[in-house]
Amino acid sequence: MSALLDVLVEPFRWGFMESGLLAAVLVGVTCACLGVYVVLRRMAFIGDALAHTTLPGLVVAYLAGWRLDVGALAAGVVTAGAIGWLAGKRAIREDTAIGIVFTAAFALGILIMSRAHAYRDLSHMLFGDILAVTRSDLALMVVVAAVVLGTLALLHKEIELTSLDPAYAASIGLSPSRMRYVLLLLLALTVVVGIHAVGVVLTSALLVTPAAAAGMLTDRIPRMMLVAAAIATASGAVGLYASYYADVASGPAIVLAATAAVALAAAVRR
Repeated sequence: MSALLDVLVEPFRWGFMESGLLAAVLVGVTCACLGVYVVLRRMAFIGDALAHTTLPGLVVAYLAGWRLDVGALAAGVVTAGAIGWLAGKRAIREDTAIGIVFTAAFALGILIMSRAHAYRDLSHMLFGDILAVTRSDLALMVVVAAVVLGTLALLHKEIELTSLDPAYAASIGLSPSRMRYVLLLLLALTVVVGIHAVGVVLTSALLVTPAAAAGMLTDRIPRMMLVAAAIATASGAVGLYASYYADVASGPAIVLAATAAVALAAAVRR
């Protein structure tokens, strides 16, 4: 028993492992709760799209000498607004709007880079390093988690109804378009902060995979959020243990742990 306890405790005697676990929990829980609506609205592409559309903001911020995360956040907000505006046009579906804005913004970022001859390596923003998060990163994650989770709790009924039955929501006076903008802005904020700390791959996976697993186990949204948050937290812990004891990259290990949860949920459902 003592040996097992030592195995469990030993990795977190290191400060960077403690910070990594806290980052995984904060990003994981926030992404998982938002991810429930991403899955319900069939917007699985949104995390990857928002992450890549930050490229123009990153390049402009670098050229202007600003903080990179400020540029990324500005680009994310503009992207969310553009997707919401296009999706509000009845001739364009939401997933189509995401694809249009994603490719246009990414192309704009590459165009600016080629024009300015600024080919700085921004791969750390795309892949991240959860074991290198700083105290300021963690503080920002706490603030974003509080804002996102607080907004979801405050507008839970409105977002749920406009996601499941927008026609009925509109008939009783709710605005599906307004709730779409709220959800997109929350997603933009979460994705930008997430990729700054843990990268686009992990952030995109945590937006979809835990929620997909939870959706196999329950169809009640509050319970789905709790299950998805638990899966994201457990996946973060398992991934960090794997990175410590098996000497593998922590981000991919967390993603694979969450994917294993989907397979387990599918087995339980059957």
